[in-house]
Amino acid sequence: MSIAFAGILCASSSGDLSAGSFVIQGEDVASLDFDKEKSSFREWYDSKRTVLARVASQLENLIATLTSSSDDIEEPIVSHRIKDREECIKKFALKYQTGLESTSTEYEIRDHITDLVGLRVVCYYETDIARVVKVLRENFEVVCETNKSAELEAQDNVFGYKGHHLDLRVNGDRANLPEYGEYLGLRFEVQVRSTIQDAWSVLDHKIKYKKSIPHELKRKINALAALFEIADREFTDIKEVTERFKKGVQADIGVASQSASKPLDVFEFLALTQPRFPDYQFQGFKADGFVQEINRWSSKLDVATFKTVLETHMAKVDEYAKYQKSSHGNELNPFTKLRHALYLHNRDDFKLVLYDVQRSSFDKWLAEDVEGKR
Repeated sequence: MSIAFAGILCASSSGDLSAGSFVIQGEDVASLDFDKEKSSFREWYDSKRTVLARVASQLENLIATLTSSSDDIEEPIVSHRIKDREECIKKFALKYQTGLESTSTEYEIRDHITDLVGLRVVCYYETDIARVVKVLRENFEVVCETNKSAELEAQDNVFGYKGHHLDLRVNGDRANLPEYGEYLGLRFEVQVRSTIQDAWSVLDHKIKYKKSIPHELKRKINALAALFEIADREFTDIKEVTERFKKGVQADIGVASQSASKPLDVFEFLALTQPRFPDYQFQGFKADGFVQEINRWSSKLDVATFKTVLETHMAKVDEYAKYQKSSHGNELNPFTKLRHALYLHNRDDFKLVLYDVQRSSFDKWLAEDVEGKR
């Protein structure tokens, strides 16, 4: 049986096991004596602190492995924390004590702390959240699930923290492995957020948490929340458009209409250079900086011209690179080779892409080659 409402899906409370259900020793008895239960909880917490820390670390490593193994998720950042002992007691007092005591329902505090072990998965993009949640559902038992993004998006005039929270347990074949035996039944919370959502949550928590703030300040905070939501969507849109554009460039790079006069940008640069240097991993920011630099030296460097540079001059540069390695032990990296090829293409426009000592050495080598001195 399950209960669903406003983006929340939880297992019914019947037969539920919480953090208090794992590795319990002794015969603690529930009561309505808050002081007694606080003392009992503190004793239990202190006795399990080392185990909880180990469990949290193991779960962090497991979730990091599961999410990074998925091809369609850009590897997220996973972290863990153990809820502070006194914070647990405060949470129980705020959320549960009055209700339980009003119905004369005896309790143990630990049975109501479902986020004693908490983990956070921070994704680069909002679209990765659903993919991470899918991985978690496939690998753990879902006790309770809250889609805070769905709750907010169901309202057209409310902005704030968005994310996806799940209360989970180890289950299936993994539950039978000895390394998980010490915390079978442990219910732990996983918060899945985008980078933007995580930043907003941290800042919002610092400003508002458990504080009474003026109406005007609340309006400012809500306005900022809307901007954060827009930023999240814009970053996702930029990523998707960039990926589509890059794929289009790679597919069409040899077509004349594509390469005739289009200005060289980082996408065409990578599409043309990566096949020539298959063992070299071009870093995006370095490639982009290189393209910006060479475009400053010559506004005439379009895609077609850059293709000509590679096709016409790289063979000669490769010869020079071999000479430098054999005679001087110098290894020319791809960027340095490209600089030499651009210099060969137009020595006036690209004179400054090489240092003086590089240019002098290259000119001397080229002159000796022409004169047949080698």
